[in-house]
Amino acid sequence: MNLVKPLTSIAAGYRHTALLKSDGTVTAVGDNKYGQCDVSDWCDMIAVAAGNAHTGNAHTIGLKSDGTVTAVGWNKYDQCDVSGWADIVAVAAGWRRSVGLKSDGTVVAVGRNNEGQCNVSDWRDIVAVAAGDWHTVGLKTDSTVTIVGNNRYGQRNVNDWHDIVAIAAGYLHTVGLKSNGTVVAAGRNHEDQCNVTSWHGIVAIAAGSHHTIGLKSDGTAVAVGWNKHGECNISDWRDIVAVTAGCTHTIGLKSDGTVVAVGNNEHGQCDVSGWRGIQLPENQL
Repeated sequence: MNLVKPLTSIAAGYRHTALLKSDGTVTAVGDNKYGQCDVSDWCDMIAVAAGNAHTGNAHTIGLKSDGTVTAVGWNKYDQCDVSGWADIVAVAAGWRRSVGLKSDGTVVAVGRNNEGQCNVSDWRDIVAVAAGDWHTVGLKTDSTVTIVGNNRYGQRNVNDWHDIVAIAAGYLHTVGLKSNGTVVAAGRNHEDQCNVTSWHGIVAIAAGSHHTIGLKSDGTAVAVGWNKHGECNISDWRDIVAVTAGCTHTIGLKSDGTVVAVGNNEHGQCDVSGWRGIQLPENQL
């Protein structure tokens, strides 16, 4: 199974989309009410993340090549106060918080912590992080998963998961990709966003607020969940090498470096047809 390295070059938020170009600069489209798209002066970036919430405002995080982090957008809960972070190798953005994975396998988080979603200071041996609205997910070196935060719908019930190679988190659900190309999910399933047991040949996953995306090894994609805005209408996608999901929109990166999008475009978050020169996942270069 040729697993795709998690997408770090395109991030889909609540109502905006951010793009990391191959030259280390960033551009963004969509809602900019709180300055979450004010990234035109960013440079030397190696990853981007966008606050993906079921409702409300958003922020954007950029990881620099020197391991430091910058953020713009809504900061009511100090979720953009990341200027002191160092030695960061990956970032994630939830609703009202930011999460950073350090090179030593520890994790830092800032922002709203009413439900313990930032209680990650004791985490060790972490290799990947994901942020849902009210829960934070960590993938460990032993391929198991640890979670803090809200568990109202059982989105933290992952103690029996093993052989996990990638994680994703939505509004109230958690998704795990197994080494054999199958997928597991836990949490709220009112919109069938956890109905992934029949999937196989999956190499990457993404979670929107109420929908789940799987990228297959043949470059096609599958989707389950809420489809009110057409965010799951991806059956005709081809030559896809990476996927990401916002609240109600879905983004796909093609092998030629162009981008496709479906779903809610009320704020222009799907206006990506002119994008070129996107940084591809490392194992697709």
